[in-house]
Amino acid sequence: MDFLTLAILAAMGGFGLNAYDQRQRIALLGSHLSNYQLEKLMEALTQGYLRALGEKDAERRDQIWGLLGTTEAQLCSQFERFANEFAKVDTELARVSTLPAGLPYASRWWPQASFDMRAMFKLHAQGLARAVENRANRSPRDKAFTVSAELFLMQHSCHWFCKSKNVASARLLVRHQTSYAQVLDAVGSETRAAYDKLVNG
Repeated sequence: MDFLTLAILAAMGGFGLNAYDQRQRIALLGSHLSNYQLEKLMEALTQGYLRALGEKDAERRDQIWGLLGTTEAQLCSQFERFANEFAKVDTELARVSTLPAGLPYASRWWPQASFDMRAMFKLHAQGLARAVENRANRSPRDKAFTVSAELFLMQHSCHWFCKSKNVASARLLVRHQTSYAQVLDAVGSETRAAYDKLVNG
């Protein structure tokens, strides 16, 4: 058997293993997310922010901001519960490779080039709570911008866990027309510092 044939077989085997690993991760994350309405709440909040930002009447705009407070609180509560639930996942299953491309079981072979997704979800829950509570006393517009960035970064982490960092960044750009770097720059400073420490060590 020549080298080219061996290389093709090895590549096919690696692709199959990687696909299997990713399916397992998607199933694991999905089994926890299915207990909550995070996607629905995120969509409602994003649409609400857009309505408020596009409303020209000041009184009507203030009413929309006020109504969105309930959705924000529900989203924070549910995500905190989700993060606490995911914290019970086995350590080996929660590791995420920091290599840019997806390789089968990379977090197990190179644990030093990985981070703990349980800690990541805790980080996102805390960052979202800070942004919603508006501890920095931002204007409604700036608060909406920061909350949205916290949510986009959380979605990026979910896709990173299931696929890879490169895939997550590409999906972020396609779905929200926002780059990974832009989202990192837009989240709260405490989130950004904690995120950098967790991912880069």
